[in-house]
Amino acid sequence: MPLPEAFLQELKSRSDLADIASSYVHLRRSGRHLVGLCPFHGEKTPSFHVYGENGSFYCFGCGAGGDVITFVRKIENLDYMEAIRWLADRAGMQVPENQVEDGLGKLKTRLLEINREAARFYHAVLMSPEGRPGLQYLEKRGLSLKTIRSFGLGFSPESRFSLVNHLRKKGFTDEEMVQANVAFRGRNGGVADRFFGRVMYPIIDLRGNVIAFGGRILTDQKPKYLNTSDTLVFHKSQSLFALNFAKNVSSQQMILAEGYMDVIALHQAGFPTAIATLGTALTAQQANLLAKYAREIVICYDADEAGQKATARAIPLLRNAGLQVKVLTIPQGKDPDEYIRSWGEQGYARFKQLLDSTGNDVEYRLEKIRRSCALDTAEGRVAYLTGAAELLSTLENKIEQEVYAAKLASEIGVDKYAIQQQISKYASRQRKQREQKEFQSFQQQRAGLRDRVNPEKAAHLRAATAEEALIGALCRYPEYQDLAAKELPAEKMLTGFNRKVYSVILDCGKEGKNFSLTDIADRFQEEELAAIAGMMARTQDLTIRKQDVEEYIRIIQWENEKLQAERATAGEVGDIQAYLENLKSMKK
Repeated sequence: MPLPEAFLQELKSRSDLADIASSYVHLRRSGRHLVGLCPFHGEKTPSFHVYGENGSFYCFGCGAGGDVITFVRKIENLDYMEAIRWLADRAGMQVPENQVEDGLGKLKTRLLEINREAARFYHAVLMSPEGRPGLQYLEKRGLSLKTIRSFGLGFSPESRFSLVNHLRKKGFTDEEMVQANVAFRGRNGGVADRFFGRVMYPIIDLRGNVIAFGGRILTDQKPKYLNTSDTLVFHKSQSLFALNFAKNVSSQQMILAEGYMDVIALHQAGFPTAIATLGTALTAQQANLLAKYAREIVICYDADEAGQKATARAIPLLRNAGLQVKVLTIPQGKDPDEYIRSWGEQGYARFKQLLDSTGNDVEYRLEKIRRSCALDTAEGRVAYLTGAAELLSTLENKIEQEVYAAKLASEIGVDKYAIQQQISKYASRQRKQREQKEFQSFQQQRAGLRDRVNPEKAAHLRAATAEEALIGALCRYPEYQDLAAKELPAEKMLTGFNRKVYSVILDCGKEGKNFSLTDIADRFQEEELAAIAGMMARTQDLTIRKQDVEEYIRIIQWENEKLQAERATAGEVGDIQAYLENLKSMKK
């Protein structure tokens, strides 16, 4: 059964989207709306809009959109009912659970129970004779039993069926194990353990749930690390290893390391704010998540080529999330784990010294450019200044640009204003490239290309455009709904998705209710709600009159007639007769 309307209305009234979004995004007022950098993709030009008058949001850059429930679902990686509970807890309300059929929620609970039981199983194996190879590996890496227990580390037996058999005895089905990705189904239909012969690292979310695993092989077999694939309870692009520990430390600085062992070694050495991504490069979602718990991130990746590329990619994502960024380079190309162990009892003091003396990301990138240029030649100095000016042009803060321009001028012995002029030139070029890219994306959107929600749009572009305009108008001006219902039955809409949305709006009108994304959030998929929010957003700054609504209707009717004529021309005699009869009735 759906949630009671009275409950949803009360929840909506107590859950201000602007207030909630402001805790994740820095918003500024722009006319009647709020604007900021989108938390769902990396960008430099704010395209994320919050509309207070109807409680919706929309990003003109990536197309994310919806209401307060959708926002919480996306930003916190929750399903519909979990987002409802999240908002209800925040508002001090009780969800009428007995009136909700929550099959998906029950499945998620089962998957979390499987993960918790699997973590206990792996840890018990590690502490048994069967897990001796894994324990020896961890002890060789310098981990204490206290650290091993704190992180819940484990070992998956060599047998391909140990965990599967254990979980069956606990009452879990094969399908549930496959859904949790702790097992896989073979070609013969049987189920086997996904992890075997590996040291196991449980991945724990901010609520203390085991949501996934990373497993390291102890031989030369590939892959070296095997990670849980995305499941209903785990999305690797939105999770961070050890953030459940780091968030509880009263520090505004976090250390972004490269792997599980680096993080665990740093925690053991006395640096409990170390975290890592989960086998993938840093994402915009992870950067925004970090911004909730820290002001400064110290990137501490390996010094090899892969680590340098990962650093270069992470810097702009962290900056766009509003974080200060430093880059720690460990001497002799060592990783944090190696460096700390190499100094024995002095490991903490030595690493702390590196941490305190490390420069920010701009200094790190300038030094990289400097090392690649022969400064004892005129050509090398020009190359250095050119590369530095291009780098500084990407900085949003003009004061920051000026400070580094002055530093460069003093270092190389050139006029500061010449450097600033070059910075402005590069900034202008980048702005034009960005605008061109945005325009191309806009053109593709308008043409209906890559529209997964409404794939019929490209084939009926003029009609679909009018349909979207009509839907946006009716959402903002419900007084036109009676006119639309009289002149344009839902079946006249040419595209299926728009037809469904239009029908829902008309149904709301018949029931005397204003159309609200929150009221229909459980009837549409996340992408569909975003598409509807986009239709609403594109009408927000327009004054729509009755004649505009009549024009949208007229275009849709005309395009419908044209389509029927085309079908009749290509059809049988009966089709043509039906078309002519329909045309007569419309003229009457």
